[in-house]
Amino acid sequence: MSFQGFDDPAGGADHPVRLSQLRARLVADGLDGFIVPRADAHQGEYVADADARLAWLTGFTGSAGFAIVTPDRAGVFIDGRYRVQVKAQVDPAHFTPVPWPDTKPSDWLREALPAGGCLGFDPWLHTRQEIETLDKALADSGIGLIAVDRNPLDAVWTDRPAPPVGRARAHDDAVAGETSADKRARLAAQLREEGQAAALLTLPDSISWLLNIRGTDVPKNPIVQSFAVLSDDGHLALFADPAKFDDALRARLGNEVAILHPDGLAPALLDLEGPVRIDPATAPEAAFRLLESANTQVSRAADPAILPKARKNAAELDGMRAAHLRDGVAMVRLLAWLDGEDPASLTEIDVVEKLESLRRDAGITDISFDTICGAGPNGAIVHYRVTRATNRRLARGEVLLIDSGGQYPDGTTDITRTVPLGDPLPEAVAPYTAVLRGMIALSRARFPKGVAGAHLDALARQHLWAQGLDYDHGTGHGVGAALCVHEGPARISRASTLALETGMILSNEPGYYREGAFGIRIENLVAITEALAEPGRAMLGFETLTLCPIDRRLIDIAALSRDEAEWLDAYHARVRDALSPYLDEATRAWLDQATRSLAASSS
Repeated sequence: MSFQGFDDPAGGADHPVRLSQLRARLVADGLDGFIVPRADAHQGEYVADADARLAWLTGFTGSAGFAIVTPDRAGVFIDGRYRVQVKAQVDPAHFTPVPWPDTKPSDWLREALPAGGCLGFDPWLHTRQEIETLDKALADSGIGLIAVDRNPLDAVWTDRPAPPVGRARAHDDAVAGETSADKRARLAAQLREEGQAAALLTLPDSISWLLNIRGTDVPKNPIVQSFAVLSDDGHLALFADPAKFDDALRARLGNEVAILHPDGLAPALLDLEGPVRIDPATAPEAAFRLLESANTQVSRAADPAILPKARKNAAELDGMRAAHLRDGVAMVRLLAWLDGEDPASLTEIDVVEKLESLRRDAGITDISFDTICGAGPNGAIVHYRVTRATNRRLARGEVLLIDSGGQYPDGTTDITRTVPLGDPLPEAVAPYTAVLRGMIALSRARFPKGVAGAHLDALARQHLWAQGLDYDHGTGHGVGAALCVHEGPARISRASTLALETGMILSNEPGYYREGAFGIRIENLVAITEALAEPGRAMLGFETLTLCPIDRRLIDIAALSRDEAEWLDAYHARVRDALSPYLDEATRAWLDQATRSLAASSS
C-alpha cells in the first residue's frame, strides 16, 4: 500500500450545495456569517479527515487558509503559496479567493456584513490570540463575534468521518536523548520557578515529544492527537482515546501519566487550581473560556515544551544525520534513474511512486508530507499535490520540481531539487542561479547570538531581488526530530522575531515560480551550531544535513563568485564521500558525474 494517494480529497463533491446548506443553518442559528478555518482544535497544519472542514466546504486543500461565509459572499483567504492552487480548486461562481494577509479579514468583513451583524466562530478551532486580534480589529464596526456551542458546519456535514484512533507507540529513549520522566521533571521545575501550578498543552507534537511517544492519527505526522495537563510535580493527565494505548505503552509511561478520555478535558479544566499556564498563540479560545468561567487564575505564556523541543540534543541531531544519510541514498537513486529514462515515458505519479519505493528501501515509516512533484507549469504551484486528474506527462525541455521527505525512526527529512528534463530551459537559468546563490549565502551565514530568522531572510532573496524577482513563502521552517516536518516556533522569514539557538533545525529553501511555465526551489535542511568567533563574542552558523547533489545544468557558472563555487564543490565532495559506499556501481558512476567540480564541468 502506498503512503501517498492520488485521489483529490475534495474532488467530485457538490460544494455549492454544501455552501447552501451551511447558509441555511446559519439562518436557523441566528448568525450572519461564520468562519471556517483550516486548523483543528490543536492548530495543526495537517488535519485528520474528520477536521478537514475547509476542504469539505470549498474544495481547497492547501495546508493554510480559512473561509468566511456570509449570506451573499464566501471568501477563501489564502496566502501567496496558494494563489495559483486555489483558482484550480474552488468554484469561482460561489467562492472568491481573497489574498491574505494583503486583505485583512476585518476589512473584508466591514464590507460583507452590516453593522450589528453577528459573526459566528467555533471557539475550539481558533486561538485566544486569533480571536483577540479579530475582535480588536472589528471594535468600531458594530460586528459582533459569537462563540457557538455547536459548529454549524458540523451540523450539516452528515457523513463526517469519525475522529482518528491511531495506534500510539514508544519513541526510543536512546534516539530521544532524554527520558520522558526527565523531560517532565525539567518542565515541572520551570512551572514551579515561574509560580505556575499546571500547564495546559494543546499541541500534539509537544505532547508526543514530552512523553517520548509517536502516533498514527494524522498521516505523515507521527503524533498522538491529544491534550495534556502537566502539573508542577511532574504528573501529567493525558486526554486521548485510551484505545490508542496498549498495555506495554501504558506500563512504559508509568503511574505519573494518567490516560483519560478526551471528553474529560472540559471538566478537568473547570477543576484546576491556578495559576494555569496556557499559550494564547496555540491554545483554543474555548480552553481559556472554561478556565475563566471557573475563576481560575490564568498565566499567559508560551507552551513550555515548544522551545525545548526545537533545541535538538546530541542524540536527536545524530538521529537526524543518520536519517539524512539514508534519505540521500534514496534521492540519488531517484535522480540517477530519472536521468536514464525518457521523460516522455513518465508521468508525475510515476516519479512519486518510484521515490516512495526507494525511500521504503531506505527504511521510512511514512513520507513526511505528500510529495510535491510538478512538471512544467505544475511546478509553479508552490504546494502542488499531484492527483490522477492533474497528473502531467513529463516532456523534454521542461523543468521538474521535486519536494519530498521521509519519516524515519530516528529523523525527519525534507528536500527539494529542481532538474531540467533534457536540454536546460534557457529562461530558467538566471532565476535558478539566483535561487542557488541565495541558498548558498544562507548556508554560509555566520551571525551573532540573538539574531532572528527575519534578519537572515534577505540573504536568500538578494540575488532574486536584484533581478526584480521574489517568492511568496518563507525561506525556512523548523523541522522536528522524527516528528512534524513543519515545526514551530523557529523559522526564517520576514515575520520571525524569535532568536535562533543551537540545535534548532530549519529548512533553507528559496525559490522562484513563473505561473504557467515552471517552478524552481532548492532546499536543504540545516542545523544551527556554534561558529568560530573572536574571544568574548558568541557566533552561530549552519551545518547542512541534507546529502544530495544540486543539479548543475541550470547554473550560469559565470555568475557565481569564487566563494560560491567553492562552497558548491565542497558540498558535492561531501555528498559523494558520504553516499558512494552505499550505492551500486552504476549509481555511483552517476553520482561521480553529478558531483564533479564546477571547473571540470565547464571545461
